[in-house]
Amino acid sequence: MEHLDTVHRVERDQEEAVRRALEDYYRAGKAPWDTGVTPPELVALVEEHDAPPPGRALELGCGTGTNAIYLARHGWEVVAVDLIDRAIEQARAKAAAAGTALRLLCGDATRLDELDVPGPYDLFFDLSCYCGIPPHRRDAYAAGLTHRAAPGARLLMFGYGPEAFDDPISGVTADELRARFAGWDLVDTTPGTNAVPTFWFTLRRAAGP
Repeated sequence: MEHLDTVHRVERDQEEAVRRALEDYYRAGKAPWDTGVTPPELVALVEEHDAPPPGRALELGCGTGTNAIYLARHGWEVVAVDLIDRAIEQARAKAAAAGTALRLLCGDATRLDELDVPGPYDLFFDLSCYCGIPPHRRDAYAAGLTHRAAPGARLLMFGYGPEAFDDPISGVTADELRARFAGWDLVDTTPGTNAVPTFWFTLRRAAGP
């Protein structure tokens, strides 16, 4: 029992440390992932000649809403979630200024059952959210998306490799995604252009049972 208490305490501390770090970034106005520019990888998925028709999209870790607003402008019905209320407040202001209709929710991407996001969704977008989640919450993240994925749904995820940071939490690999996302196919892994190891992952939900 004492060992379990210690494990749970460590896990809680990890979650709180992540929350504090994110809050500090937004308080300082220097969240490195929140550039205000929609990445070309998402633009390609949405706008190229073989792009899927607009459907329902869920963004995990939406920050101040740049990409959620982009998706809404391109005909998608968008719900976007972020852990930090300051980010969601800024996203709501940006969406109102842009005249875009979308739902922005403050909540935990690993606890979607606590939010009003029943799905199903045709597209999930994650710009460096998953790779910063403590490992003990990652199965819950995968289960939450799987439960809400329409047949054939896509997940486009940007993540840092484990070598990018000197901590026991951050980073993601293709092998980890294959292991955690049962019922999904990892259809593409493309290295990013950052100075440290980064990747764009595309996963596709199985089209049938």
